[in-house]
Amino acid sequence: MAREDDPGTGTASGDPGGRGGLPVRAVREPTPDDVTAARAVVTAHLRPTPVVPVRLPGVEGEVLLKLESLQPTGSFKVRGALAAVAAYAASAGRVVTPSAGNAALGVAFAAARLGVPATLVVPETASAAKVAALRELGADLVLHGADYEEAERHALALAAEGAALVSPYNDPHVIAGQSTVGDEVGDQVGDDVTLLVPVGGGGLVAGCALWAAERPGVHLVGVESAASPAVSSAVRAGRIVTVEVGPTIADGLGGNIEPGSVTPAVAGRRVDTWVQVPEDLLRTAVRLLATRCGLVVEGAGAVGVAALLGGLVEPAPGTAPVVLVTGRNIAPALLAELLTTG
Repeated sequence: MAREDDPGTGTASGDPGGRGGLPVRAVREPTPDDVTAARAVVTAHLRPTPVVPVRLPGVEGEVLLKLESLQPTGSFKVRGALAAVAAYAASAGRVVTPSAGNAALGVAFAAARLGVPATLVVPETASAAKVAALRELGADLVLHGADYEEAERHALALAAEGAALVSPYNDPHVIAGQSTVGDEVGDQVGDDVTLLVPVGGGGLVAGCALWAAERPGVHLVGVESAASPAVSSAVRAGRIVTVEVGPTIADGLGGNIEPGSVTPAVAGRRVDTWVQVPEDLLRTAVRLLATRCGLVVEGAGAVGVAALLGGLVEPAPGTAPVVLVTGRNIAPALLAELLTTG
């Protein structure tokens, strides 16, 4: 757990009612100052990612893809990682993060750039492509557990020894960092957009909700894997609920969310539409992005395109459809399977 004087994570309550026995942490929502600080560090270390127009079968007009898959770590997660590592460097001196892979890559990049020691905990079942990339970065890597939830529990135990916990989603600085993608969309496309945002733990969609709060022309769509609708379920229930999680190629979106997470509340105040994408559409989207658009995209990064292909989302009148393509770190064997079946 992060230090008690850390303004981002606070202390654990020890509530045994948390998911799988996890303590409920006192996590605050991001402030305007957090967003300002995040914008400064992100713009200092990352270039804006491009927006490219494509045509999708069965979808009228052009769709704009915001290619976060071209980030140096292959994923949008590096934005929140930079913001959080910078924020915690002075007080904690060391960070630890649990991850399905992409958040760990982001923290490894941020820690190297900012000179902060970091320990990265990923499940033993994490994507081989992501684990290989982490090893290439020379990260302090711990493989633990059969899924993200077990890795998260182990990271909490390691953080209790004195490091700052950087949650991939339930952290005010991470959420603030993810909001910077909205700044770029606004600069590149404008504020009259239907923005399709992949949702796993909710850090990205919460960040986009912060950005969209004062932009009435933004129609914000949260897109989940049908196998793991944790955030939308929490929004509907008004509290964190445990959902049944099924197998999905969108490994970065799978799993229940931390008890006490702030992301459903932040996102729920601004997201206009929630949709869930089934596996067959996800597979089609990954394959189509590769064969028709020349883009390598992992399952989690393809959910917005899948939602459009399946007719699950209609852009709001007068808005440009913009899809956040959030990551490229797909295992080569899975990509080969998707390209050769269907």
